[in-house]
Amino acid sequence: MKLYNPLGHASSAVSYAGLIEKIEILRTTLRWASKLERSDIEKLLRQSNALRDEVMQLSHKERFVQAASAEPLPQEQTPGERRQALLDRSFVFEGTFGDNPKLLESLEIAEKAAPTDLPVLIDGESGTGKELMAKVIHANGSRADKPYISVNCGAIPDNLLESELFGHKKGAFTGASNDRKGKFESAHKGTIFLDEIGELPLPGQVKLLRVLQSHEIQRVGSDELISVDARIVAATNKNLRKLIEEGTFREDLFYRLSVIHVTLPPLRERKDEIPLLFAYFGDEAAEALKRPPIKMTPRLRDFLLNYGYPGNIRELRNLIYRLSCLAGDTADLSHLPEAIRPRSSAPVELPATSVPSFASLSDAKRAASDEAERAFLEQGLREVGGTVAELARRCDMNRSHLQMLLKKHGIHSKDFRKRGATQSGSAV
Repeated sequence: MKLYNPLGHASSAVSYAGLIEKIEILRTTLRWASKLERSDIEKLLRQSNALRDEVMQLSHKERFVQAASAEPLPQEQTPGERRQALLDRSFVFEGTFGDNPKLLESLEIAEKAAPTDLPVLIDGESGTGKELMAKVIHANGSRADKPYISVNCGAIPDNLLESELFGHKKGAFTGASNDRKGKFESAHKGTIFLDEIGELPLPGQVKLLRVLQSHEIQRVGSDELISVDARIVAATNKNLRKLIEEGTFREDLFYRLSVIHVTLPPLRERKDEIPLLFAYFGDEAAEALKRPPIKMTPRLRDFLLNYGYPGNIRELRNLIYRLSCLAGDTADLSHLPEAIRPRSSAPVELPATSVPSFASLSDAKRAASDEAERAFLEQGLREVGGTVAELARRCDMNRSHLQMLLKKHGIHSKDFRKRGATQSGSAV
């Protein structure tokens, strides 16, 4: 049987059309896999790996050219359109994000920086998703299939810092029974994420600066210089400029690390994300705990939508996992940690006359619109017995868009199939 020759087009410019043609040839060949010899199968595997590398290289190259040469975003483009544009450009993001303009700006910067090897500094409050952003930069860059190594600079004792980052030779110090690679060697050709960089002591900062300048490291106890090629992404929840003024952080290191600077806004400034995160972490917790996604009473949902989240996304995620673990079918205020539980509302339902407070008229309108949208979706699912495709047809709506709205409100269509209309209005 004739196998396709991956070198047949080597002299011509690679294009998506050409790659698709190669993929189709591979697919046709694989249909006869049961009739292939082992040597042919191994050859196909090698060809598919080579093809994957071509696709990734072309994808990263074209996306970088598009991002670098893109015109400034028009003023009339809405945050929702900016968000959709990111997704349409095959932006890799493990999780969910909303329409907050500050967050979208950070993601757009990350998208443009990802295909380069420039150092990136990410700052923001604890729990805002700095390591997730580092993984986004890695996943959207040319090193996506290479190692990603994470280092918590604040968790390494000063006397072990050099060994942890650069490795050591056998006998370099008491307990060094074998040669050991450091984090930088492990990240060779990939990405090293230096979390809590503001906690790095001054001697460690000097050594890190030397690596940034020379791209070489020395293991503890060795005179040999080892070349390392690791893309550096650092993160901090501290104000590094203030630390520079206090003399606890080197100014030259700051400028080396912050060639690209990304700031993540706190969750209290990204309220539109909270319903999306309810659904995302609810599904995640359900899978981890091997149970159906948790539902919430209206008063619990109202509390969580308006809570300040000093711990940001990490705190919200932990709360959803706690509720999923402690509650049965439906979570209520009593399942919250006592430290944040509303004092006056634990024993009884909220008064019918209570009115939530809003920062502005637009916030009040948005909340009312969300409630109306939610009620419409629930009523529609009741009428169609929980069949999303039928509801999409009746509403003349794209099915994927409808599913996105259901996820936004934490509505699960299967609840309407299993239990009918009698319980759909009592919990989320």
